[in-house]
Amino acid sequence: MQTTVETLDDSKVRLTVTVPEPEFDRAIDAAFKKLAHEVRLPGFRPGKAPRKLLEARLGTEIARQQAFKDGLPEFYAQAVIDNDVDVIGFPEIEITAGEDDGDVEFTAVVEVRPAVTLLGYDALRVEVPFEPIDDSAIDRQIDAVRQRSAELADSSRPLAEGDYATIDITGSAVGDDGELEEVDGLVAKEFLYQIGSGTVVAELDDQLRATKPGDILEFSAQLPERFGDRAGMAVQFRVLVKGAQEQLLPDLSDEWAAENSEFDTVAELRADVAQRLDLMRRFQGQMAVRDKVVHAAADLVPIPPPGTLVDQETQRRLQDLQHRLSHQGIAIEQYLAMTGTEPQAFLDQLREGARGAVLADLALRAVVAQEQISASDEELDQEVARLAQEAGQKPDKARRNLERRGLLAGLRDDIARAKALQFLVDHAQVVDENGDAVDLTIPEPAAAATVPAAPSEAEQE
Repeated sequence: MQTTVETLDDSKVRLTVTVPEPEFDRAIDAAFKKLAHEVRLPGFRPGKAPRKLLEARLGTEIARQQAFKDGLPEFYAQAVIDNDVDVIGFPEIEITAGEDDGDVEFTAVVEVRPAVTLLGYDALRVEVPFEPIDDSAIDRQIDAVRQRSAELADSSRPLAEGDYATIDITGSAVGDDGELEEVDGLVAKEFLYQIGSGTVVAELDDQLRATKPGDILEFSAQLPERFGDRAGMAVQFRVLVKGAQEQLLPDLSDEWAAENSEFDTVAELRADVAQRLDLMRRFQGQMAVRDKVVHAAADLVPIPPPGTLVDQETQRRLQDLQHRLSHQGIAIEQYLAMTGTEPQAFLDQLREGARGAVLADLALRAVVAQEQISASDEELDQEVARLAQEAGQKPDKARRNLERRGLLAGLRDDIARAKALQFLVDHAQVVDENGDAVDLTIPEPAAAATVPAAPSEAEQE
């Protein structure tokens, strides 16, 4: 089989493929075998009639047409692989010779992924929010540990963030008969509730702040997403504040630190917390840099994202969301209703994200080409081993599965693009909101000493 590739306008190419008659005859033979299962001949079981008998009975034209139908897609796919054509759409195939006999020739016009050239990608400047660790951040982490052994004491002052209120709460909604009915799960007596926990509705926390025992609160709110099928329901709340308590934290002393951590003094504990907070912020900063350099590189792509790729990425994102929602028993229509999003606005948002993803991918591919980045066999083996471990398979079996599905080359490309992203990160200038350079280097690990699992700031939020 011979193939020539001609570049056309609008990121398209024309493949002209010539299939010699002997090679196409194998496709005809396969067509006859297929027809043998569909045509019943006396004395032969389905699929067992010989080709010569079928030719005599049916002629060669019907088998040749079947060979065109079944074989051309395979010849086209092989031509794409042999010539390393990065197609992104469906081909327009036209038979130009051999329709009746002889060698077969056909053309396939197909859209390909555009190759772009980036300028300035090796000197990107990105801004990330980065603040030094201060005493208040350390205090919050240590207080989170102190709260585990805190005691509650009656309080006469107005309720504030972190205090506990004992309440009687009733949530009611309009029923089918137009009357208010109590909502299951939203009625409780002597309910101990922490201000700021947000475990019911946000309006409850807002209403309870600055109140005292004896106060009666009446307000309405919509149930949030975590209420599942009832999300968005309008509920009337009536709350009686019956008691108020505040947390009394244990004294912050060396004795407390020795009993509740692996450190002998508060100073040692504070130093360790500061080190861990700094490490966490550096990790967060590095993740922010990776995200921002991709966006910055995408902005350098000199062409609009191809509509075909945007459509494919939009569909992939939609299917991914539907798959994740299905595991929660939620249809996409329910999700839109729960989030109060119009279908068209949702699709527009999805498509806008797809546009950015396509541009980012084109940018990374450009860096791969311009920097001549590639994935070594060793790197490919390591990635296959990682995937095998995640799937609970042996590496050899995982590799065979990838090869059989034609995914090994794509995996190698993924590794190359990951290296291109690291190239962008390594060459980017990282600054804070004031324009000052930020060093996000992770320090070498020191001797480990663990603090009792205090939640991170992100977890507390």
